[in-house]
Amino acid sequence: MYRIGTGYDVHRLVEDRKLILGGVDIPYEKGLLGHSDADVLLHAISDAMLGALALGDIGKHFPDFDPKYKGISSIKLLKEVNNLISPYKVSNIDATVVAEAPKLSPYIEKMREQIADALSIDISCVSVKATTTEKLGFCGRGEGIEAQAVCILKKNDN
Repeated sequence: MYRIGTGYDVHRLVEDRKLILGGVDIPYEKGLLGHSDADVLLHAISDAMLGALALGDIGKHFPDFDPKYKGISSIKLLKEVNNLISPYKVSNIDATVVAEAPKLSPYIEKMREQIADALSIDISCVSVKATTTEKLGFCGRGEGIEAQAVCILKKNDN
């Protein structure tokens, strides 16, 4: 049996924060503001996984008012979400990051590796793409970064 879920996240770009996307630290003058490391890509993927099983979103499971999640790595949260979705396993992820800058193509393969490793799946099951909004909207003005994700879960055979 298969289940499908979608996820979306957005965070504001601010100074004095690291920019972490897909578990990768990306050199840039700004980073994303959030209670955790604010990794919009991993948050969108986590929400897609949870949504596929109608388990709510990451805010339900890892609330931003809980101090134990302050500054936490979203890779750790993704691993926790992977535990929450058992007895299903991720079959496929397709995700898109929307950012005017920085250029993300040099980091895409490392993002795919990080995600695949966190979920214990083959890298061929993880697609990460990046695009701009041609300078339109809050992303185009460099005010924030957004991510969208779709995932398919497959029930484990055992």
